[in-house]
Amino acid sequence: MPMVQAFGLRGEQIGHDRTRVRMPFDPMHTNSRGDVHGGALAVLLDCTLSSAVRAHAPTQFGVVTIDITVHFVAPSSGDVVGSASCARRGRSLCFASGEVRDTQGELLALATGTFKLVERAAAV
Repeated sequence: MPMVQAFGLRGEQIGHDRTRVRMPFDPMHTNSRGDVHGGALAVLLDCTLSSAVRAHAPTQFGVVTIDITVHFVAPSSGDVVGSASCARRGRSLCFASGEVRDTQGELLALATGTFKLVERAAAV
């Protein structure tokens, strides 16, 4: 996915309704103070939460973000790690929550989101 590549996101864990995704520090994704930009944290959270809702069948489903709410807690100027879990998976709508922490474990951001599962077309 181009957005994942643009932000250098690296999946570290997926399964059992949980995910963990790392975003390496990149000066191109910082604000005027040199901290990781809130928009970059939002990208990380969107990818991490959406991965959690399809963690039961990662290759079978794609995901459409319906709604996401992010709360920014503290700044960071290094690598950050998002983790998320699927709170409820319906037939099509799913709900997830997650957080972002720095490599020292400090909480940086919290998020909740609603996502729609979309079955991928069979490969030809």
